[in-house]
Amino acid sequence: MAQRSLVVAIVDDEIAVRRALGRLLMAAGLESEVFSSAEEFLHRSSDKSPDCLILDVRLPGMSGLELQRQPAADHDRTPILFVTSHDDPGSRASALRAGAIAFLLKPFTEEALLEAIRSAIGGSK
Repeated sequence: MAQRSLVVAIVDDEIAVRRALGRLLMAAGLESEVFSSAEEFLHRSSDKSPDCLILDVRLPGMSGLELQRQPAADHDRTPILFVTSHDDPGSRASALRAGAIAFLLKPFTEEALLEAIRSAIGGSK
């Protein structure tokens, strides 16, 4: 029986970021699903939660922080990593207090992101 690949969902409104992260994850042996908004993620066709969720803090419509707080969403036990270009101590504190695994500032290193993902996925299995 083949083992299922780990899936990381990426929610970021910048197409270049989604593409770059998707390529990085593929090179690291992980599958990715990409979404341009929190609403698009919530309305995805898959009924299975991703193994990890990478959220931008600032998104059009619902923010990444608002998505993290969605009690009825099926990602409630999915490890969440935040990425942002805006170092806002309040957002950082809110995300981490609500259980985020990491809060990375763009530009971050590939190693920092992959280490955070490994930590998140390792802690969720």
